[in-house]
Amino acid sequence: MSTVNCRIKDFIQPFERDLALRELRALCHGPLHPVDGSEETASVFCVQANGSTDLLRNGLAYWWSVGLADEDLTQQVRSEATSKIPAHNGSFPQPSLTSASLFSKPPRRRCLRYATHGIHEYRGKFFPQLARALINIARVPSDGIVVDPMCGSGTTLVEAKLAGRMTYGLDMNPLSVYVSRVKCQALSLPAPSLSMAYEELQESLCGPRPNMEHHASLPAKDQEYLNRWFATSTLRELDEVHAAIQSLHTSPLRNFFSVCLSNVLRSVSWQKNDDLRVRKELITLEEDEVVNRFLSEARRSAATVAAFISERGRLKSGGFKVIEADARAALDVLGPIIGKVDSIITSPPYATALPYIDTDRLSLIYLGLLSRTKHASRDRLMIGNREVSIGAREEYWSTYMMLRNCLPGETCEVIDRIDYLNNQGMAGFRRKNLAALLSKYFFDMREVLLSTRELLRPGGDAFLVVGNNRTTAGGELIHIRTADHLAAIAESLNFRIVETLSMDMLPSRDIFRKNAVPSENIIRLEAP
Repeated sequence: MSTVNCRIKDFIQPFERDLALRELRALCHGPLHPVDGSEETASVFCVQANGSTDLLRNGLAYWWSVGLADEDLTQQVRSEATSKIPAHNGSFPQPSLTSASLFSKPPRRRCLRYATHGIHEYRGKFFPQLARALINIARVPSDGIVVDPMCGSGTTLVEAKLAGRMTYGLDMNPLSVYVSRVKCQALSLPAPSLSMAYEELQESLCGPRPNMEHHASLPAKDQEYLNRWFATSTLRELDEVHAAIQSLHTSPLRNFFSVCLSNVLRSVSWQKNDDLRVRKELITLEEDEVVNRFLSEARRSAATVAAFISERGRLKSGGFKVIEADARAALDVLGPIIGKVDSIITSPPYATALPYIDTDRLSLIYLGLLSRTKHASRDRLMIGNREVSIGAREEYWSTYMMLRNCLPGETCEVIDRIDYLNNQGMAGFRRKNLAALLSKYFFDMREVLLSTRELLRPGGDAFLVVGNNRTTAGGELIHIRTADHLAAIAESLNFRIVETLSMDMLPSRDIFRKNAVPSENIIRLEAP
């Protein structure tokens, strides 16, 4: 058994360094020997490779190199570096571009948008390196199964597929399902097909443009709604882009560039771009601005993914399946893998923090994924939903009063405190809803954890990346320590709480950064 030096990335956060050491221990044999300092400060560790050093070099998430020389870069570093190729070269990458000219000085800073991770903005997205490290820490076997029952934009699914594992994702938001599926699907596209498809789109949109009147083909109420949020000229250009995309030869390419179109919809609409609420801000766009923004987005996304595919080559990737379904009913749609899942890695919705369907409403309507008439009913089913009628609030509260013994005492204390304070003064409608909505959230997450327990093999790991929350009730600041409450619920369901790790929150880089939750934790559970 050979020994090898592993150099840790020098630009990661303290909690990521902790995860880095954990994943190295999981993938190698024997202890870690720090070479240039103590375990707390060393940048290089000597380890016994458990088999080929390629397993470490291709698998580690938070490490710079595996070998005796710094040029023995990990596959992760090489993958992250490909996200800089399009901007660096100014043209679509060829296989020759993934050479020493790129990797002699790979970027020594955080890269989150490599592979397909950067092709669509998404609120609540978590770090791809975190998902990969957790797969390693869980010691998911090469033929293992990874599930994300609330998959969002597919971060866990992409990383599990790249790691060669079979992966399943569920989500109730049709846009989440669509984007996740496209992200996984695009990893198998030949790199040249992306550049050729982009060139076809550019040629089509820079000449006489076809117009299949996509907007006019939508249900009447959806047309009316879009007319209130887009200028007529904008809808015309969007239809021209849509028609050009539909002229592409294969479904995977049409899906890929439709996601690119979705990613510019908000910026060319009258929706305030960085606001989670439905608020209008009239803007005037120059002629061809919609087309130009789409082409810019399509070129960036296609070039980034093509660069990654060119560099990664033929490394084995796993299978995937993404299903539009409720995490609370996961057992109904994942029956064949009940009791066989090696690890569940998910970032649950925050408690009453985000209006998920409303945030994505323009894409859902324009892409024909969910008609506007169905948004309210779907939103009411979403875990973490913060919109509720008086009747529904009373129903939730009645359920809570009947079943409160199913929740931990500390959780009930927070719910009761918020209810008491908000009913003492002149709290508005939304604040008076909070206690009932919070109880509904914890009941919903209890059902998710019950499904998680049944899906996992005995001793399998579940990781929950959980955001905490806070509110003001009756003038008093109340901290909702969601991680602690979910851990207590899991323990009541016979999970073993392995640990809860605190994450130092990094500044958010997406368009919803003003709404970022102030603290997060990783809860590690072990199935009985």
